[in-house]
Amino acid sequence: MIAAPVTGPVRERSPVRAIRADALVLAALAFVAPARAQFPLLDPAGTNVLVMTPAVVNQLAEQMRTNHPALRAADARSAAAKAELEAVRTWEDPMVKAGGLGARTEMRADEGDIIYGIEQKLPLFGKPRSARRLRQEELATETANADYQFQALRRDLAKALYRAALSEQVAASGEEDLAWLKTLTATMEQRYPLGEVTQAQVLRIQNERARRESQLLTDRQTLAQQRGGLNRFLSRDVLAAWPKLELPPLAGPVPYNERMVNFALNYEPRLKVLRQQARQAQAVVDVTRRQRLPEVSLDTEVRNYSGDGDFRQAMVTLNLNLPWLNARKYRQEIRRDEARQAAAELDAADFELGLREELHHLTLGLETARREAILYHDEVLPRARQALAAAHADWMANRGPLSEVLEGRRMLLEARLMAVRAVAEQYQMLAELVLCCGLGDLEALRMIGAVPADGPAPPNQP
Repeated sequence: MIAAPVTGPVRERSPVRAIRADALVLAALAFVAPARAQFPLLDPAGTNVLVMTPAVVNQLAEQMRTNHPALRAADARSAAAKAELEAVRTWEDPMVKAGGLGARTEMRADEGDIIYGIEQKLPLFGKPRSARRLRQEELATETANADYQFQALRRDLAKALYRAALSEQVAASGEEDLAWLKTLTATMEQRYPLGEVTQAQVLRIQNERARRESQLLTDRQTLAQQRGGLNRFLSRDVLAAWPKLELPPLAGPVPYNERMVNFALNYEPRLKVLRQQARQAQAVVDVTRRQRLPEVSLDTEVRNYSGDGDFRQAMVTLNLNLPWLNARKYRQEIRRDEARQAAAELDAADFELGLREELHHLTLGLETARREAILYHDEVLPRARQALAAAHADWMANRGPLSEVLEGRRMLLEARLMAVRAVAEQYQMLAELVLCCGLGDLEALRMIGAVPADGPAPPNQP
């Protein structure tokens, strides 16, 4: 008989137990690879089963942060922005000049014919300060973008883990179904010589077995492909082995509330990047405005006579350009950068509106997935088991057709897969919710009131 994916009724639990069972998305999503050197938190019993604990999630996230090329590239861009900030100069390099004067001896002796001096650009009108502020905003933008990439990849890793765990359940269900079909095929082949079943029934069950074998091979290939994707996140060899993956228990309800929305509006990583880009655009406007002000430099010049080397004269001048001749061009540059700043601010405002909608969509989806999981666990699966058992008993007693047995088998398989698929979808949406709220793990969802402490206990795993 095909086992159901979950056993035991949905029951009430204490707040203490709820805190442990409802640790959502990334905190509940922990992963252990078969190599203990790479994953030392593998279960000590040596069962080679993925143990979903927050400690393992953090271990995998840090391994991904260290090894993933995209995250390393983001860190390199942040380091470059930091170096560029430190390279901003208050005082520009001085200009040294040297030369000579060609004239009559009397004139050279009177005015001097060896000319040398230095020219220094003056840090006036706050230009170095505005340039430094722009570099600071660029560094903040690169840092926010690196954090966003890490959290986005952590979400993708979480979703990939749940998809792989679901594929593991699908493959395991297919293996059990194949074993059931083999037993049924053997039974029919024994009953056929006795005239208890027809040849058409034997051929039909043989076809069912052949289709299941082919589908099981496809399911195993899908699982292998998804494991390769997990290895890609960790920059491991695509064929590196993984332990058996298991879905976590059903998570508790996650209601939509303003506290969660406010938390998301303050900490959502992509929104933080957009807001930082708006601040960077504002710093660019400030730099462009100051470009309209003149560049001032101090120039000193000394002259000596080559005949006796004595000092003849010195001169100090103040030099500046005339930016007012291109005032119209400077105004256009300011309008350009102000338009870019407005565009960045509008992008952030648009993302805020979309974020509210996304949070509402995720909470509704989480409720739907949770309701479906409970429905299939508490109602559909028990009835499907009873229907299959009754149809099989009637067929064995020659009171029912084989088609009812196969239909009962199909209903049980569908109910089982729908139950585990609902759990997997719930946790994939929870991974999205963690990203939307800018959280590091699932325990933080409870701190902002996203998960009530009095929710029902999750169903057991198969």
